[in-house]
Amino acid sequence: MDKLGVTMLCLVRHGLTVSIDHEGDVPVYVQLATILRAQIESGELAPRRPVPSKRMLMQQYGIAGGTIDKAIGILRGEGLVRTVPGRGIYVVPPGERS
Repeated sequence: MDKLGVTMLCLVRHGLTVSIDHEGDVPVYVQLATILRAQIESGELAPRRPVPSKRMLMQQYGIAGGTIDKAIGILRGEGLVRTVPGRGIYVVPPGERS
């Protein structure tokens, strides 16, 4: 886990507010993927539970839908989430991750 990931995981575990730095060097989609990964690893986003909707994430972090799609794509590639057609995006339980 990189430095950003460790920082986000610590903030999430302690219930602190996590925000996106729109002007920083790290791309926004990478920051969002890191935040969601930390929420999954901390259990805040529990296995077999849905990831917040695109609309909710857009409002919460002030980012575009395409940015969210890129972040979710990273997590899907890591085996942390999967799309259930007609239902949404869900957290994959640790024992079922690829």
